Amino acid sequence: MHSSENYVVLLGTKGGPAIRPGSSMPTSNLLVLNNKPIVVDCGLGVTRGLVNQGIELKNISLIFITHLHSDHYLELGPLLHTAWTAGLKTPVDVYGPPGLQRYWDGFLNSMKDDIELRQDDEGRPILSSLIHFHEIDAGTVMTQDGMSINAMRTIHPPLVDCFALSFKTDNTHIVFSGDTARLEALEDFAQGADLLIHEAMLEAALPALMKRIGNGSEKLMQHMLRSHTFAHDAAQTATNAGVKRLALAHLVPADDPEYNEKHWLAAVKDHWTGEVFIGKDGLRINLTN
Repeated sequence: MHSSENYVVLLGTKGGPAIRPGSSMPTSNLLVLNNKPIVVDCGLGVTRGLVNQGIELKNISLIFITHLHSDHYLELGPLLHTAWTAGLKTPVDVYGPPGLQRYWDGFLNSMKDDIELRQDDEGRPILSSLIHFHEIDAGTVMTQDGMSINAMRTIHPPLVDCFALSFKTDNTHIVFSGDTARLEALEDFAQGADLLIHEAMLEAALPALMKRIGNGSEKLMQHMLRSHTFAHDAAQTATNAGVKRLALAHLVPADDPEYNEKHWLAAVKDHWTGEVFIGKDGLRINLTN
């Protein structure tokens, strides 16, 4: 199998739910293993991002949601609905924390008029019967078609059901950190991986960010510090885990013109000497076998 048949695309690379002029889009990813497309997180923009990569939405069958923050699942319903209008007739399995079924039920209710109209008027299959939700826990999530997927809880208070995900085939190992504070256990979880995709904050840029978007209290900064990872710590995790390549995503900040790729590279250089990708929307990383 050629390496081009196994790849990751960072569809959305901005940390947090807000978008502003000039900003990138919130978190979503496309992972293709053994020619099977897998969606990891469904922040705003995921549907357009997938189509931009040439993915036929009607062929989607596997989606993972790492946790219930809106920048990771806001567009799950619209993605599934749009796939359905684009010809989806086959089952889709969605794996994620408890609460997703409630989200989906609410989405179906909110779009009831349209959905029933299309089922009756256009003869489309019953949308609700195609989508199957599975609650995940730490440990083995599933094994399928020579692929093993494992989950590990991360440190992302106040959430408890927040997961890092590991995708393994016979010749490829990819790990998504999910949202997390620095986590020593991730070093074992990602040990020897071909690619670690880790969330990252730029420490030097945080004070300016708080001044720009903070609400005048210390709460936002406190949340950032207890729930997320500095770029230099993500780099150290990658080094300790012995991974082959590192990609930084869920970038905070992602839209400050004062900071660019050279600042991110400077933040990791003393802690990581391997190949590093600084997340940009649509960045494709080919996976070698």
